[in-house]
Amino acid sequence: QVQLVESGGGLVQSGGSLRLSCVFSGNGFSSYAMDWYRQAPGKQREFVARITSASTTNYEDSLKGRFTISRDNAKNTVYLQMNSLKPEDTAVYYCHTKRWLEYWGQGTQVTVSS
Repeated sequence: QVQLVESGGGLVQSGGSLRLSCVFSGNGFSSYAMDWYRQAPGKQREFVARITSASTTNYEDSLKGRFTISRDNAKNTVYLQMNSLKPEDTAVYYCHTKRWLEYWGQGTQVTVSS
């Protein structure tokens, strides 16, 4: 059974930075691709970034250059470093993975003030 727990959200001013963490509980973390998604108020959940088991990364196009996804297999943790934050980055950020079943974390709130 996989469980995902996010942390690191909070309130930050426009232009600031945050690093989100997602701890994976279960077996075989290093073999899982891991994703970050986000959901802003009144909007659909959207893809943010992915890192594969080989640490290949891809991003939603508009976030390239500001957001960086990484992983530490020794700590069963995936990170999302967010720089130059904008008010439109305000959302609940979710960690996600899938292997036969989909797994979501509970989300962590990021609020960027102008």
